[in-house]
Amino acid sequence: MISKITTKLSFILSFCFAIHMQAQEKIYNGNPDTSFETARNLAFNQERKQAQDTLRHIITKYPDYHDIRTFLATTYSWDGDYKKARTEFAYVIDKDPKNKANWVAAIKNESWSESPFVALEMSKKALKFFPEDSELLYLKASAEKSTNNPLEALNSIESILDKNPEDENALSFKANLNQTLRKNTIGITAAVDLYSEVFDPMQYYTLNYSRQTKYGTIISKFNYNRRFNENGTQIEFDLYPKIANGLYAYLNIGFANTFLFPDLRYGAELYKSLPHSLEASLGFRSLKYSTTTNIYTGSIGWYTGNSYLSFRPYITPGDNGTSTSGTFTYRKYRSDADNYFGAIFGMGFSPEINQFNFSGNEGAVVDLKSQKINVGYYFTSNNKVNAWGAQFGVTHQEITFDQGNYFWIYNITLTWDLRFK
Repeated sequence: MISKITTKLSFILSFCFAIHMQAQEKIYNGNPDTSFETARNLAFNQERKQAQDTLRHIITKYPDYHDIRTFLATTYSWDGDYKKARTEFAYVIDKDPKNKANWVAAIKNESWSESPFVALEMSKKALKFFPEDSELLYLKASAEKSTNNPLEALNSIESILDKNPEDENALSFKANLNQTLRKNTIGITAAVDLYSEVFDPMQYYTLNYSRQTKYGTIISKFNYNRRFNENGTQIEFDLYPKIANGLYAYLNIGFANTFLFPDLRYGAELYKSLPHSLEASLGFRSLKYSTTTNIYTGSIGWYTGNSYLSFRPYITPGDNGTSTSGTFTYRKYRSDADNYFGAIFGMGFSPEINQFNFSGNEGAVVDLKSQKINVGYYFTSNNKVNAWGAQFGVTHQEITFDQGNYFWIYNITLTWDLRFK
């Protein structure tokens, strides 16, 4: 018996010793500078797998040899392994945020991975450590152009040229930007709601004109609706004024003289960029029918890679209680902010998002139940002059005058925008 136990213990000890010796062999014991040079030569001779193995081996013993970790991240980026590169760049930037080369390489990695929103956020952070740096401003301008902010891109390029009027890259970028910069947009939206019962189809049309200025975007709208065998129109204005870096507002006002729209609508919201590619907002909307309904809202949004996620609640106080509802939005961007797939999921009834099914009977609708889903696809022509969109939605909604019973609403929306200088 004792002999068997001794044999088993010997086997376990031998196994543990073998594992220990194998682990020792994996610990780096060479000259890091010499090995780094060897790895660089391998990488530049298209032997990146061997180079990466060597670099990873070195940082097992020298985890804060930042040049090695940065070069490892760069090789990952060359190979299109942007996620691994992002992890390594995040490490060195956190340890040494005043190394500009790491910021530049990390921002380029996000741009190559088609994550322009992340690249823009990183360039803004980098410029806090290196104010007015031309290289970082150029990367910021590139990200702004990719996120459909050409005027902001132009402002960034102008900042470079103010310091160095002969900067060839900036001059070339500005010339290209001026060729494609279109500050004006005319758009048409056509939509129809098809009801499973009770109502005939309802039609909605919008003609809008918008202009981008250095102070923000201004949008004017002419809305036309046909519902309940009646026609009605509304004039509406949206403004998005810039207040400071990372801070802007939304202002809205609309007028009508028909029961199909509120006689007066107005609202305001403040948006603030936050760390980690987050954005938050807080605001209100007011709709004046026979009485005035106030709606309080806000949002929290997150840009991650080439995706955007957002949640927006609506809180509507009323005589019969407070209505709460919310929508969750997801977008998957392609080449830029105008080309994406989008989906919206919503629960609860809000006069703000259901205003076309809202006739001023505030007390009756405040507790209505509703669920909806919309999916849409948006794309542009190669020269960005034309932009199109198509959206399909399904809503399961409680009937206003027959609470407890529901109907289905099927929505189809088409949009077309024409951009010009």
